[in-house]
Amino acid sequence: MTPGHRAKELVIVDNHVAVGVDGSAESRAAARWAAREAVLRQVPLRLVHAVDWPLDPVLPGLGRQDVDRWADQALAEAAEELRRRHPGLEITSRCPTGRPAAALAAEAADAALLVLGSRGLGGLVGFLIGSVALSTVTATDTPVVLVRVADDPDGPGTGAAELVVGVDIHEAGDRMLAFAFEEADRRGCPLRAVHGWKMPPAYTYVPFFDPDNERDVELSVTHMVDDMLLPWRHKFPDVRVTTSVFLGSAGGRLVQASREAGLVVVGRRLRRSPLGVHLGPVAHAVLHHAAAPVAIVAHA
Repeated sequence: MTPGHRAKELVIVDNHVAVGVDGSAESRAAARWAAREAVLRQVPLRLVHAVDWPLDPVLPGLGRQDVDRWADQALAEAAEELRRRHPGLEITSRCPTGRPAAALAAEAADAALLVLGSRGLGGLVGFLIGSVALSTVTATDTPVVLVRVADDPDGPGTGAAELVVGVDIHEAGDRMLAFAFEEADRRGCPLRAVHGWKMPPAYTYVPFFDPDNERDVELSVTHMVDDMLLPWRHKFPDVRVTTSVFLGSAGGRLVQASREAGLVVVGRRLRRSPLGVHLGPVAHAVLHHAAAPVAIVAHA
């Protein structure tokens, strides 16, 4: 089957998992998460360290050889640790030169998944999204997972925790649902689909609101969500699926669900504008407040 035909079937090609490595605690946690994911997928792992030279050397006074030596050491130490943890895992390393976001996005082009480390917000849950991570997320069509130190897969609560996915009946979410169901299937964990809805604007002007109208709309929306999930339930019969349909913000409910989740999956529209690409309000809320790793999947 040709790669183009596979894309039409919305099957994510498991070439390899790529992870950004820079020697920080966040990138080490991301590398451990990525290695575990590569083992689950039975694919190789690629460690990537982008060297931004000569525009932004690591420290003042360092020469090119010093920067290269530091990059090689960061990659070697990460590879050595991961080989100890996963002896059978194929691990390769790359050290491209260029702006980190552009280099990481280029490395993600032929990967099934890109994993990046991100700092946590002190004692709070959520992520501190740096410019490199945010620019990389919006520069690639490849799914990107953001991981904090607290998301280390060797820590507590990782096991078969449920996977949470935000769905939108108004968007073409097949690529995101394919990712979510495949992840839940390979992890052997339950999947919870979350959808928040709003009453039509016209109801704002109705002087005497009938509560039955709200119940009717909720029932209709629930049916639409079930219809959206039905093909994927049939394709992945072993995945136990629950739905959460409610009146209100999807972002807030996804953040709440992330406290018991092993992974949260949200979508990002492939939309260009004069102001550039950006994350939608749901993805933005989840990234800044989620208590679990977050996967961002681009879709039309």
